[in-house]
Amino acid sequence: MRTHKVEQLVIATVGFFWCFLMWFSTAAFSPSIAAAHHLNIKELGLLASSAIWMAPIGRIIAGWAADRFGAPRTFALILAGCGLMSIASAYTTSYELLFIERIIVAIAGVSFVIGIQHVAQWFESDEIGTAEGLYAGTGNVGAGVGALLLPRIFGTNYHAAFLWLGVIALFIAAWYLLRGEAAKNRARRDTARAASDFRGAIFVWSRYIAIALMLAYAMSFGLEIAMNAWLPGYFSRGFHSAILALGFTSVAGIQIAAGTFAAVQSFTASLFRPFAGFMSDIFQRNGWTPLPFIAKTLPYAPRLHWLGIALILITFAMIGLTAAGLSGSLHMSVVLLVALGVFISFGTGGTFALVPLLFPDRPGVAAGFIGGVSTAGGIVYPLIFAGSANIHMGYLYAALYMFVPFALFYVWAARYERHPEEHGLFTPELVGEKV
Repeated sequence: MRTHKVEQLVIATVGFFWCFLMWFSTAAFSPSIAAAHHLNIKELGLLASSAIWMAPIGRIIAGWAADRFGAPRTFALILAGCGLMSIASAYTTSYELLFIERIIVAIAGVSFVIGIQHVAQWFESDEIGTAEGLYAGTGNVGAGVGALLLPRIFGTNYHAAFLWLGVIALFIAAWYLLRGEAAKNRARRDTARAASDFRGAIFVWSRYIAIALMLAYAMSFGLEIAMNAWLPGYFSRGFHSAILALGFTSVAGIQIAAGTFAAVQSFTASLFRPFAGFMSDIFQRNGWTPLPFIAKTLPYAPRLHWLGIALILITFAMIGLTAAGLSGSLHMSVVLLVALGVFISFGTGGTFALVPLLFPDRPGVAAGFIGGVSTAGGIVYPLIFAGSANIHMGYLYAALYMFVPFALFYVWAARYERHPEEHGLFTPELVGEKV
């Protein structure tokens, strides 16, 4: 079959976009679901976090499967399975069964690492940053599109939305299977398959720098997906009076307003992701290494510093969100959400600008670990937000008790001036690895 790398990029991006649309479609209708089933704030937080439950272990398995069986087969299976379950959830009236079905639909979130592996198998090292940035940035928009457009198209009828999302997913799965190719050539395909053994996975999982990048991604992408799931409910509860004052008084109106404010973070985090990769390139070309303690002589040291700056900015933006919420300023909260979305894109783009440089022979395994375990943040953060006595204080607690320690560990792991991947919980020789 004749194909081109651009066609493979388009297929992966469309598949990723639709998977993200399905993944966060539950959050887009959380006010309607809460009203229909009389959910309280803690049950709403549980529903918000449930979208992420399958992602941590699911992404690890998906990354390995993409290396082992090829991205087209793996991606088509995810699309078809989640599509069928989304169709089934459209006809469910029991909340308990709906909750379980939407958890299964949320498996769509593992698709990110499959596409990362697919794109890496088709593009060369000098163009991989732009290709991955376009794939991840465009695909991530699916979450924002869901929050912004689904309530406007379907109103409070989430049953119809779940049905159509599932049907279209089946068509995309068939397209991916028919036109997708696993790699640019057979040699590249065989290298990824051969490196997908358990010993290689243990090597990646045990590296300090891989763990640091995983935590950095938890601070950025893990936070992004947590906010996607949390923010519609947060705005409808935390700024209820302000939204009523804007003229949105019905359940459908409040849902549309809350979804619109929530989409701000997702859109900026997605649209600025290619720019984050560009800024990483600017740091690299100019040799900027402004932060203390982080390595300064590694070939990619400036990229390490760029990611460190992103983590600091994310922490300050979270503290600002609590201040804006306590002041009751809806406008200031939205402005800070824009800033947070931009800083998150710096973190997500900065992380995956480093992963291919550190683990070039295991794109699926490394992406699965770093992009997978980090999504646990999407489970933990909404629970912290919902568990706080004041709905606005959760951002401050997450910043102080999680983000500050994560950033300090990143600085510690990125301090080595040569081969940071040599350092880990086990010596490379113990896992049979040559560095």
